[in-house]
Amino acid sequence: MGAVIVEVELACGSVGIGVSTRGGPPACYIIEEHLSRFVEGQDASNIELIWEQMFKGTINYGRKGLALHAISAVDLALWDALGKARGCPVYALLGGKTKEKLPVYATSTRPDLAKSMGMKGGKIPLPYGPCDGDAGMRANLEHIQRARRSVGPDFPLMIDCYMALTVPYTIELVRRIDREVPGGVKWIEECLPPDEYEGYSEVRAKVGHLVMFTTGEHEYTRHGFRLLLEKKCADVLQPDITWVGGLTEARRIVALAASFDIPVIPHGSSVYSYHLQFAFTNCPLAESIVLASNAEKILPIFGELFLDEPMPVDGYITLDGSKHGFGVTLNPAVKATFERPC
Repeated sequence: MGAVIVEVELACGSVGIGVSTRGGPPACYIIEEHLSRFVEGQDASNIELIWEQMFKGTINYGRKGLALHAISAVDLALWDALGKARGCPVYALLGGKTKEKLPVYATSTRPDLAKSMGMKGGKIPLPYGPCDGDAGMRANLEHIQRARRSVGPDFPLMIDCYMALTVPYTIELVRRIDREVPGGVKWIEECLPPDEYEGYSEVRAKVGHLVMFTTGEHEYTRHGFRLLLEKKCADVLQPDITWVGGLTEARRIVALAASFDIPVIPHGSSVYSYHLQFAFTNCPLAESIVLASNAEKILPIFGELFLDEPMPVDGYITLDGSKHGFGVTLNPAVKATFERPC
């Protein structure tokens, strides 16, 4: 459905920008025709109240998915506007920095290139699943073996399954990686569909001593993440700040995870998640996505959307404390392509 961009203008003239990478025109309709009534005329500092009103106002058709994409974009715009109005970066609104730089890993089909760029790990897609039978399992193992050889035994290597496996398949895959891939992998990501809480618990109980399990990219709000935590589904949680409910809900999730001693490494880390990660101690790593198979440099997560999106240098992100809000400027040329009636 495409991205949705929200601008919120305060009475003082500060303009905040929020983005969800999903939602498109349907999310625009929800924002203009429904969420706007909870935002317009409000004191922007009442972010908690605004969020609760938006969430509870959409609960009969929302709770997850499209409505949360819309809420996320509005919420992020509010935080950006509030930071600009108060003359400080968003991480300062959250309590300040807990680190001076944030290490970054790359999701790519070429972990060797990620390593050469100084990234702190590489994550590769798993090409085959249960429907591909024994031949697919062998091809998966060969794929992982090649990736491991390309980066050596010590470089962190992760596998993204994108919700495609089953419990028995995952257990067999992990055991065979342990036997057949010297150096193994650091984690297996999203091996099951997001609602398979019992399945995640089972695979982690049976083979969690061999590899870490991560999930949460397609989970929504603290309510879903509470289930992941209570059922011991994952070693790492991966909310997407532009989908999960924005920064307001993401900080609740991070705090909740901290009470279980579980780290949070947001999916598709961007300028919106960086501020959260700098503010919390249990956010040790960020993700950068490299879509081109031959890419030799990291490109902006949001493409040409912003003029000044922060980029990793030698495998680390730093934030300029002199920039207010999230510290990014909307590209006027790109903005014009989004300005259309819903």
